Amino acid sequence: MRAHHERTLRLSSTRRGARLARHLATQQFTDWTGLPHDSEPARTVALVTAELASNAIRHGSLPGRDFWLALLLLPHGLRIEVTDTRPECLPQVSVPPPADAASGRGLLLVQAYADRWGCTVIDEYTKTTWAEVSLGSL
Repeated sequence: MRAHHERTLRLSSTRRGARLARHLATQQFTDWTGLPHDSEPARTVALVTAELASNAIRHGSLPGRDFWLALLLLPHGLRIEVTDTRPECLPQVSVPPPADAASGRGLLLVQAYADRWGCTVIDEYTKTTWAEVSLGSL
């Protein structure tokens, strides 16, 4: 897998950090591809990035530890990688939560919108959850 462009950022494990990750991923994607911010692929990048970053903050952070966002423009699409500090907390897609549940749908959304996704434990201190979003007919 060879990236045409690559960008890596360290962000705080806060709601503000997750929001910034979403905005930066969308901006970088539109800069690289020339697609408008309101295009379907750009909206998909925003949604997938938001869910991966939110999960890293909610389930993968330790006090005082940041998370990393990496964006890789590949020939067929964009790979979004979020690295956090809890390799023992692997993401799992289970059955959908009850209709009245306030959370629990993030990875279901990632699974629905991304072409591929997964998780890699890098070492005893970190894991990376990644997703690839297709550029479609570009």
